[in-house]
Amino acid sequence: MQPSMMQIGVVAERTGVSLRTLRHYDEVGLLRPSGRSEGGFRLYTDEDVERLLVIRRMKPLGFTLEEMGEVLELVEAIEAGHASPSTRARLEAFVTSARERRADLARKLAMADEFLAILQRHAS
Repeated sequence: MQPSMMQIGVVAERTGVSLRTLRHYDEVGLLRPSGRSEGGFRLYTDEDVERLLVIRRMKPLGFTLEEMGEVLELVEAIEAGHASPSTRARLEAFVTSARERRADLARKLAMADEFLAILQRHAS
């Protein structure tokens, strides 16, 4: 049975990712559509959308497109049962990096909250 396919506009609406970004991800090889319509339109599966959602979650942490691609490749290798010790070690390095980046974002968010509190005190 062939998986259901979605056109790019449906994927964009469902994920909150712009058409332009989806096209760019295709051009750089980060997220290739699983198919094309007879008219040449990009077609995506639910699995493609799940991959896109992982990409979207990496973006606020400041990972580059290349790093995102590497993370996805590592995860796919592990899920396929092709995980060498170096694959797992590389993925663990990304886990450490993601934790550090998240902590940095949390510090920035705390500072923003303090700033808002100062403004609200003065606005009252």
